[in-house]
Amino acid sequence: MGTNKGTMGDDFSKCRSNSKRSFEAEAYRSRRSGANKRKVSDGMKISGYQLFWLVYTLDYGKTAIFTISPAILAAKQDAWLSIIVASLIGLATTYIAVRISLLHPKQTFIQYTQTIMGKWLGTIILIPIFLMWIAITGLILREFADFVFIALFSKTPLWTISIIMLAAVVYITSTGGLTSIGRCGELIGPISIIGSLLIILLSVKDWHWFRLFPVYANSGLLPIIKGSLFPASFIAESFMIVMLIAFMPQPKRAMAASILGVAAASISILFITVIVILVFGPHLAGHFVYPIYSVVTYISVMEFIQNIDVIIVLLWIIGIFIKLALYFFVTSYGTAQLLRFPKWKKSIWLITPIVFGISLLPRNIDDTINFANFWRDVIFPVNLVGIPILLWIVGSIRKKYRTNTKTV
Repeated sequence: MGTNKGTMGDDFSKCRSNSKRSFEAEAYRSRRSGANKRKVSDGMKISGYQLFWLVYTLDYGKTAIFTISPAILAAKQDAWLSIIVASLIGLATTYIAVRISLLHPKQTFIQYTQTIMGKWLGTIILIPIFLMWIAITGLILREFADFVFIALFSKTPLWTISIIMLAAVVYITSTGGLTSIGRCGELIGPISIIGSLLIILLSVKDWHWFRLFPVYANSGLLPIIKGSLFPASFIAESFMIVMLIAFMPQPKRAMAASILGVAAASISILFITVIVILVFGPHLAGHFVYPIYSVVTYISVMEFIQNIDVIIVLLWIIGIFIKLALYFFVTSYGTAQLLRFPKWKKSIWLITPIVFGISLLPRNIDDTINFANFWRDVIFPVNLVGIPILLWIVGSIRKKYRTNTKTV
């Protein structure tokens, strides 16, 4: 009898011990789940309307400034056809990016890549994406400094221009995060459209329609496709939405907002490309570093409306500010998730000196152009096309397999 009591006592103790361990394990999982939920949003939210303007601003400003000239150089007067091809490529990459994100709408790209591919393989895939984000953040800062140096402050050191912009980006990212960037985007996006409309209206008297002809005859398919690669690689930067959709209260609106944002930006770039050709012709425009800036400086209406380049440049500056802030946020937030920082804002102080250092690396504007070639030839097909397609295929198969397993 005593033996039975001892056995029952031991069983009861084991049961209590197992229950306690089970309770502690459940509590630990609950804490981790709560931590992950906090990491996904951290109180930051963006609406579909804000996402539209963020995508528009992301795709329009830098693409209009830097990619029109290579397109004209390759396709001549048919560069506008190259822009249409580039737009279709950009829309396709955006569609794929949204579809991947909607497989796991509550997770960012950093999280669901590891969910889809596994922890180790997912981390390996994330390395080139992370390097792309941090490198392009620094180079956008440098391209901004180069542009402002040429257009406005030719006697100001480049590093001074970079520090001022970087300080503004760090401030908005650290104080309001994505929420503040989204609010700035919905304010600055419409202003960018107004700036584009001003360029169109004020340059009408300098249009020469014969410069658009003949269509297709002097170029052919190959030059048009070649001319589309530069703008396509820039428009495909809308891939960044893979880090933004998790912050949307209604992720299903992401598809319409993203596609419309890319389409609106592409139409704006198309109009600007046509105007550059109408004003300067394909032979001259193809050799400008900033052809749209050359159009703005050329505008003179009745010798009364002149020197509007300062206003337009300021509009572009605030547009590039949004793009730089987005890249900086995504890089900082992604770093925190990848390295598992408890508070993501701590990564800002790690990323800031790295970004500034990268912005100082190019010796001149030719070095930034060389990186643009590398972006088009390597980063675009691998990071913005290949990896998203791989994740979409594998993620869709795994989701279908899980659904079939549950049904069985």
